[in-house]
This record gives sequence, structure tokens and C-alpha cells, in this order.
Amino acid sequence: MSKNKDINYIWTDKKRTFLGLPLSFTRYYLTETKLIVRTGFFNITEDEVELYKITDKKLLRPFGQRLCGCGTIIIYSKDVSAPELEIHSVKKVRNVLNMIDENLNKVRDKYGIRGRDLMGLSNSHNTDDYDESHTDDNDI
Repeated sequence: MSKNKDINYIWTDKKRTFLGLPLSFTRYYLTETKLIVRTGFFNITEDEVELYKITDKKLLRPFGQRLCGCGTIIIYSKDVSAPELEIHSVKKVRNVLNMIDENLNKVRDKYGIRGRDLMGLSNSHNTDDYDESHTDDNDI
């Protein structure tokens, strides 16, 4: 599979398995504006999250991953298709998190967006529109 030459990847890595070996069909890409997770071998699925939609990040370093120099990053976003995106078992996890932070701040500065600007947006469908006047008392 050839990479698109028009996309400038800042960072790329594979999901690591036993002993930190990159024996997986899950690949991670970071561009200036997006975080992309590509999974699969025959059937490929890509999840993209625009960096400006990220609301929070969590760093996990379980004992087994720490032994191999790896860690996991969980990204929380206001993206409908991927509200919680996990970047499993990557090397130099602290450096990767810093790269995400740097590019996140650059994109937000470029568009004049802050995290508080995303708080009014909702990931789920609005259930407040449910009209209770259509219920039948006979259904009881």
C-alpha cells in the first residue's frame, strides 16, 4: 500500500504487541490537522479526528507496556464517529502526546478555537426533543 504523497505526516507508528514489536495491522498517523487510525489488512477502516475537536487526553502506562517502553493514549473528542479514540501501545508515548498537544494548539490558534468553545456541542443525538404529549394513558 503506498502512502499519499500530498499528506505531510508528522508522526506515524504501529500498534505494538508482545515485547513492543510492531506486529499489527493497526497504524497511527498524525498530520498537522488530523489524527488517523487505520486498521485492517484486506478490509481497511480509517478513523479520523480533526485535532481542533479534541477535548481531553489521557495517558496510560500499564506495567506490561512500560516494560517494553510503550504506552496508550486515549483521545476524547467531539467527533461523532470517534468520541473516544485509543492509540494503543506506541513507543515514546510522552513525545507523541506532546506532538499532539503542539499541533492541537497550532490548529486552535489558527481557527481561534479553545476547548471551552466545543463544550456546547453534543456527541449524541438530542433526546430533549421527545414530546411526551403523544403517550397514551391506555398503554399502562
